[in-house]
Order: sequence, then C-alpha cells, then structure tokens
Amino acid sequence: MKRISILVADDEKEIADLIAILLEKEGYHVIKVSDGQEALHVTETKTIDLLILDIMMPKMDGYEVIRHIREGHNMPIIFLSAKTSDFDKVHGLVIGADDYMTKPFIPMELVARVNAQLRRFTKLNQPITNHKKTLEFGGLIISADQRTVHLYGENIELTPKEFDILYLLASHPKKVYSVENIFQNVWGEAYFESGNTVMVHIRTLRKKLEENKQQNKWIKTVWGVGYAFNG
Repeated sequence: MKRISILVADDEKEIADLIAILLEKEGYHVIKVSDGQEALHVTETKTIDLLILDIMMPKMDGYEVIRHIREGHNMPIIFLSAKTSDFDKVHGLVIGADDYMTKPFIPMELVARVNAQLRRFTKLNQPITNHKKTLEFGGLIISADQRTVHLYGENIELTPKEFDILYLLASHPKKVYSVENIFQNVWGEAYFESGNTVMVHIRTLRKKLEENKQQNKWIKTVWGVGYAFNG
C-alpha cells in the first residue's frame, strides 16, 4: 500500500524538523522544503497528499503558492503561520486553505488535524452512491465527479470548500443547515467558534453565483437558523 506523502513548507528548520518527526511517527512520508518556489515545484513534480504551508517564506509567500496550487490540485492544505489575526485566518481559508493553525502550536493538535483532513479528503473522493453525481437547477449545473459548477453555460471557479458547501446544500434543497452543521460536514471536524469562517465562504460563494443579480436566488438565509438551497 502506498505511503501517504506530506509536504512541509517552512523556512524555520527547527519547526520543519519537528513536524517531520511527528508525522513520520504516524507512518507518513514527509518531504521538507524551505521556500515557496520549491514548494510549488514539488507539488508539480511529485504526488503530494497533503501540504502544511507557512505564509512568510522566501522567494514566494504561502498565499501565492496556494493560488497556483489551487489552479490544478485539490489536496488538503493546512496553513501553519505566525500570523494570528482573524483577517489572516479568514483570508487563508477563503483563498483555498482547508485549515489554519497559528504558531506556536500544540504538536498533537497538528497531528490530529492532519489525520482529520486526510480522512475527510479520502471520504469525499470515494465514489458517490447516495447522491446524484450531477445536480441541475435551471441554469445551475453542479458536477460531483468533475467538481465543476456551470451557471448558464459559464464555468464558475470555486475553491474546494466553496464547492463542498454548495454541493452539501444543493444535495438537499430546502433543508436548513445551521452554521455548525455546515462546518462539521464540510470541514469534517468539531465546530469551535468557526461561524465567521462559514459565513465568509457563503458570502464569496453568493458573489460568484451572481446572487446580487439573481436576488439571492440560490442560497437562502433562514434568520436565526442557518442556510438552505433555494433550488
């Protein structure tokens, strides 16, 4: 059975070495790089199952790295950064990260989050048997196999989390999901005051679906409860 490969991109050697020791004890194969360009090169030339990415790195910062990676890869990405503001966390998640941890970090928490992201990613990429593979609602077409969304014939570029939220809601039209339900289903872990994260993703998703022009046609806010797909 193929070992899972994890890329650690961090220019602080002590931190990268510590992470490698922790993950290798879990049985993972770990590759370490110290700058953004090298991180991008490795993801393009090797099979990487999960990426742990610092933001402030030489040659190319983590934000730029993730933008390039998300053009063609869907592996889980965890930001591990000294940037601790809510803005940095939300921005990291919106541009495509699956999780965000701050330094200094609790080693076993990082391991737990890595395991949770890999479980979730494996589950999401199993063949879909209980849901329709393609959902169609008027001009909106959502393909689970290709993970693509088309609106009136135009391809809509979504981050992995935005797609997961949309597919979750659209799979059960009219069903109301609380913010906590959405977080647990999409992020695959316990809810811990992450309501703002969900709301930011909903807001950017609505913008991409041109809901201002459509008068909030697709995603309905049920005040005090959560969100529902209005298909």
